[in-house]
Amino acid sequence: MDFERQRKALARSLEAQGLLRSESVKRAFLRVPRELFVWPGTEDDAYADIPLPLGDTGQTISAPHMVVIMLEEMRLSLGDTVLEVGAGSGYNAALMAEIVAGKDSQKRGRVVTVERLPELAAFARGNIARAGYSDVVEVVLGDGTLGYPPNAEDNYDHIMVTAAAPHIPVALKRQLRVGGTLLIPLGPPGYQDLIRLTKLSPQDYREENLGGCVFVPLVGEDGY
Repeated sequence: MDFERQRKALARSLEAQGLLRSESVKRAFLRVPRELFVWPGTEDDAYADIPLPLGDTGQTISAPHMVVIMLEEMRLSLGDTVLEVGAGSGYNAALMAEIVAGKDSQKRGRVVTVERLPELAAFARGNIARAGYSDVVEVVLGDGTLGYPPNAEDNYDHIMVTAAAPHIPVALKRQLRVGGTLLIPLGPPGYQDLIRLTKLSPQDYREENLGGCVFVPLVGEDGY
């Protein structure tokens, strides 16, 4: 199967829909092989624009269009430090790694991705290694609602949560640097709003509603 051809075709489709807009996200999308990150046996659907199940874990790898929407709204730059809550298969972390620390760049950012399920943490770690991003991405087994490390402050330029939360976890707001953005689906199971939070000062935030979405619930001490 010609995965590269399928990847380029999907990129063209997402561009035509006005979803894939920036050069940095487009470059990452074309460079990171999604087929390395889907669950074994689902490779033929790697470039179908649908969510795919991650085995029997109850989790999914998001549809490519939603991945692209979130990456575009994050506005990542070379050299940024990023926290992801919910590693899943590691695909999104690899895309962010390509943006903040591209393989041909001298400016090296960093991605930390936290996963609560041991099976998925191991899966993501292996996928990231195969794709060549282990030097940029750290996969942590733990409760992402507490951030990483749990008691840290002002650690990250950007934070992305890839599961639906009842509210924005307090630890994540604390760990976001002033000027940084946090992207999170907020709402009950079945339907949420994608929220972008910008930290204006240690106490002040701006919240923007970017539209509807559907994600699995965020499970943890400060989640569901």
